[in-house]
Amino acid sequence: MSESEKLQRVVEARMKLKSRFEEKIKQTPSVADDKPMGKGRLNRHGMPVIPVGQTLTKKWPVLDLGSQPEVPLSSWRLIVDGEVENPLQLSWDDFMALPQTEDTSDFHCVTTWSKLDIPWKGVRFIDLAAVAIPKDTATHILCHGFDNYTTNISLEEALKPDVLLAHTVEGQPLPKEHGGPVRMITPQLYAWKGSKWISRIEFLAHNVLGFWEERGYSNTAYPWRNDRYS
Repeated sequence: MSESEKLQRVVEARMKLKSRFEEKIKQTPSVADDKPMGKGRLNRHGMPVIPVGQTLTKKWPVLDLGSQPEVPLSSWRLIVDGEVENPLQLSWDDFMALPQTEDTSDFHCVTTWSKLDIPWKGVRFIDLAAVAIPKDTATHILCHGFDNYTTNISLEEALKPDVLLAHTVEGQPLPKEHGGPVRMITPQLYAWKGSKWISRIEFLAHNVLGFWEERGYSNTAYPWRNDRYS
């Protein structure tokens, strides 16, 4: 299969996913909430740029589980499995051969700070999903990190176009302390939903709690509803 044929296949699968989840995505609170809590100008989704309880910072605090795994690009692998038609195990070269996207978005940490207008580059989750082809039974994903971290996300959130598996930030390779070589970012949810040092994306037929969700954090994590804890 030629590169143009591969790209066309991804585009067609992406459009099918968008059609399947379009209505659910439109109904998510970070797009549809008519009484969002926050302040400041409106972001591109119509929500206040500073969610309730958040304080702006120009710094980028480092938060982790106490370890920062060293993951050489030569041995980096991303497994995509579970409720998919085409399970994947991607090397770094495989990952970089996928369509690459640049996007600027905001980062909201549950510990009450927000960093705005961060320029990222990476692979859209929806493009990765288009290659793996989720089964009709798939409703959620569980993301796994090389540090054994896990977090759960519904597919209607994960398939939004600003959800990236990011390898570059502000024009530089993503630093190890912030989850490099690759982390997921979820701009419309609190940032703990974006796994650092991502190693596996498991598609699920039902919701499964992740590390912080098992410890009392919210399943849904909507910043404009102050949705921090269950």
